[in-house]
Amino acid sequence: MNGKVHTADELPIPPDLLNPFVHRLELSTTYDKIKTAIFTVAVLPFRVFAIMLLLIMAWILACVGLMGLSEKELRQRPITGWRRDTKAVLCWVMRLLFLFGGFHWVTVRGKQASPKDAPILAVAPHSTYFDALPVVLLGGPSVVAKGETGQLPFFGKLINYTQPVYVWREDPNSRQKTIKEIIDRATSDLDWPQVLIFPEGTCTNRSCLITFKPGAFYPGVPIQPVCIRYPNKLDTVTWTWEGPGALKLLWLTLTQVHSSCEVEFLPVYTPNEDEKHDPKLYANNVRRLMAKALGVPVSDYTYDDCRLMSKAKKMNLPFASGLIEVQKLRQKLGLTQTNVEEKILMQFPHIITNEGGQISYKEFARRLNIPSTNEILQQLFRMYDKDCMGVIDFREYLLGVLVISKASDTADMLELAFKIFDRGGQGRISLPDVSKALYHTLTMPAEEAQRVFRQIDSMGRGYITFDEFKQYLRKKTEYSHIFRRRDGDEKKAANTLRICDYNNGNYKTKAE
Repeated sequence: MNGKVHTADELPIPPDLLNPFVHRLELSTTYDKIKTAIFTVAVLPFRVFAIMLLLIMAWILACVGLMGLSEKELRQRPITGWRRDTKAVLCWVMRLLFLFGGFHWVTVRGKQASPKDAPILAVAPHSTYFDALPVVLLGGPSVVAKGETGQLPFFGKLINYTQPVYVWREDPNSRQKTIKEIIDRATSDLDWPQVLIFPEGTCTNRSCLITFKPGAFYPGVPIQPVCIRYPNKLDTVTWTWEGPGALKLLWLTLTQVHSSCEVEFLPVYTPNEDEKHDPKLYANNVRRLMAKALGVPVSDYTYDDCRLMSKAKKMNLPFASGLIEVQKLRQKLGLTQTNVEEKILMQFPHIITNEGGQISYKEFARRLNIPSTNEILQQLFRMYDKDCMGVIDFREYLLGVLVISKASDTADMLELAFKIFDRGGQGRISLPDVSKALYHTLTMPAEEAQRVFRQIDSMGRGYITFDEFKQYLRKKTEYSHIFRRRDGDEKKAANTLRICDYNNGNYKTKAE
């Protein structure tokens, strides 16, 4: 989606935004393909067998160590005595598991501080489920993890044995509870293990450090930053929101000759008075320190951006990951506050699709009411200038922006697309516009869109309406689910009206 903005008075365009949530992995060389094929047959079965055997052994050790302890007891006091010794043995078993998985070379730089000197370990960048290896090397500190991980088969017991601090993202009070528990442990006189936190809150591709969540920094106690690197020629470990799935990554990692990991302990960071009273300042300063050690930039991406991407992918929007960059640029331009795009759609539908929606950069700047010399606006325009022609389809821009803010499901997205691609706002769209609308919402090929259009427009009028399209999809098994929730909501609303009429003494339904 990159290209140059061809305008007479343009300024140099800034570099592309880094997208830390995308990872591309392909076996591009013949050597890699042959090696992977041979290792899949000759090595993979033995590695999987050894890993499963060691995983079962670790699970048994965790079950023994947790025997007789309730969840409440695990949260109230640290384990001691033979339980802590068993935990140390379990960590050795897990290290052996990674060894059989191909992680032969693990380099450790620096020295891990004691819990007394640094109650909290801030580990970044977080890029893979293989980050469990540094957790093992650190002696199984208490991790901050999603509450759902405690119910995972096998791994749930292992995680519970670290006496984790669980975060329940669906609980509106979870954030306060988590912060309180971290503070209590970090300031307790009891011999709690160190609390390990991945402050980014989600996996990235390690191209930058995204915004640190401030939870680890609220206690205001010294923190030891820990940097992770995977200096492998073929990156088979990175697990992001857009890229290879977990099983593919596992397969490719286990079919490598070996994999490398580096863990670097930075000096303990002791906050000053300003940082103690401002967790965000504390988090940003630690992030800059770690970014400098890693040799990567910092970025303002957050976990909320992941949720945005997840919504875009769930709704089948093309270039879902690119929408995050669009939103970031819109925020910098102040467009998220003014809702200019929504006003354009509501007030001037007839000017949106003139000449097929193609507009120049100057017209783009005029419609958004931003000076054409703005470099950020130029970068935003360039993301949609796919062919480097100096023009974009303004409808594509509006659809990507408005779907994220206004649509809650595919049905809403389709209705919005029909409105945006409706030339002149007459409530009907022609075949070329139907093809574009269905491509950008259902990723439907042009041939299929043409077939659908002709079946709906059996009279040869040259256009269809959204209601006609909706009725057509309801009759098709492969698409009927799209409007199922909406049909249920309409039925529920109708029933509500009947109940209201009954309560008011009117026994006839609205339909009657």
